[in-house]
Amino acid sequence: MDDYETEERKQAAADALYLYSQFVMACIGEGVRPSKLRLHLMKEVSGIPSCLKKDSPQSTSQVKAGEPSSSGRVEGDKTDSLSSNAI
Repeated sequence: MDDYETEERKQAAADALYLYSQFVMACIGEGVRPSKLRLHLMKEVSGIPSCLKKDSPQSTSQVKAGEPSSSGRVEGDKTDSLSSNAI
């Protein structure tokens, strides 16, 4: 691989990381899960009416700590939730 291809790959990786961090900050700012934001954005781009609703604390408190959630993760787990919700 020549230097130009290496620089292209580095730039592509930096661009992806930058866009991903913007996506994560939008999720945090809107108070929604990444999957809901992705679905909302796909609907908006497709012209389908969409309403982005914040996750309610009641829906997350219904699952007891230590029980698996619908995503297969155990609620109350101390792992980084952002890394498990990669795009």
